[in-house]
Amino acid sequence: MDKLNSLQLFVISAELGSFSRAAEELGKTPSAVAKSVGQLYLETAREVLERMRESEEEIAQLHHSLKGRLRINGPLAFGRPFLNGACASFLQKHPDMRLQVDLSDAYIDMLDGRYDLALRLGHSDLPGLIAQPVGASRIVFCASPDYLQRHGEPQRPEQLVEYECLVYRHPALGDSWLIERGGERVLLPRNGRLNSDNQELLLEACLAGQGILPSPYWSVLPYLRDGRLRTILDDCHFDPKALGSELLAVYPSTRRATRKIIAFIEHLRDYLREQRLV
Repeated sequence: MDKLNSLQLFVISAELGSFSRAAEELGKTPSAVAKSVGQLYLETAREVLERMRESEEEIAQLHHSLKGRLRINGPLAFGRPFLNGACASFLQKHPDMRLQVDLSDAYIDMLDGRYDLALRLGHSDLPGLIAQPVGASRIVFCASPDYLQRHGEPQRPEQLVEYECLVYRHPALGDSWLIERGGERVLLPRNGRLNSDNQELLLEACLAGQGILPSPYWSVLPYLRDGRLRTILDDCHFDPKALGSELLAVYPSTRRATRKIIAFIEHLRDYLREQRLV
C-alpha cells in the first residue's frame, strides 16, 4: 500500500478513534489497517531519524572537517574511467568520511532514500530530482588500429552500415543512430553481431579488434592516449539528445544538499578537469 493510502487510513482511524471502526468503515480487516498505519509510522520515523542524523553531522562539521557517510550510486561504466579514482582521492582528502559506492546498470529510484547522491549520464529535467552538472560528455567513434588496418577506415557516416559495429543497448537510443555532420543529419540502423547493455563488455570487444564503438570520450581516453584505440569520423557528432551531453550528480529535491554532498560534487568536478576527461 502506498504512503497516500496509509495516510488516509491513519486519518480515518484517528477521527473514528479505533482501528476496528476504521476497518469497518473502509471494508478492511483491523489487522490490515493496523499494519498499514504501523508501516507508515515506521517509515516516517526512519526519515525523521535520518534528517536528525544529517542535522547533527552538519552542526558538527561547521567547525570541523567533513565527517559521516555518503551513499553514492552510479552506472558500472563510471567506475574505471573516473569514479574509482575520484572516490579514492576524496577519502584521502577527507579522512573522517566514509563512502558507500554501489555501481549498477539497473534503474535506481533516488526517491526511496537508499542513496544520498547518484551519478548519471543524461538530462537535467529529471522529475523529483535536483541535477548538478559535473562535466560535459561527448560521444566519439573509435576502433582498434588492427581493426582499421584489416577493414579500412570509413570516410562518411553512411559507410558505418558496411562495418561491424558494437551496439550499446539502452531504451533512450531506440533502433537507430542519429549522426550530425556539417549541418546534415543521417539516421542509421543500429546493427551489429554484438550488442549489450554493458558498456565495459563492448569496450573490451573494441580493444580486441571486434568492431567500431560509439563511446563517451571519458571512457576511452586512456586507450586513445596509449594508442590502443583510434577515433574515426572526427567531424561527426552523435546525437547529444540521445543520452544527454552532461555528466550529472543528482539528489532528491525533497532533501537539501548537505555539506558532504556539495563537497563530493565539487571534488568530482575538479577531478574530471584535472584528469582532462571533460
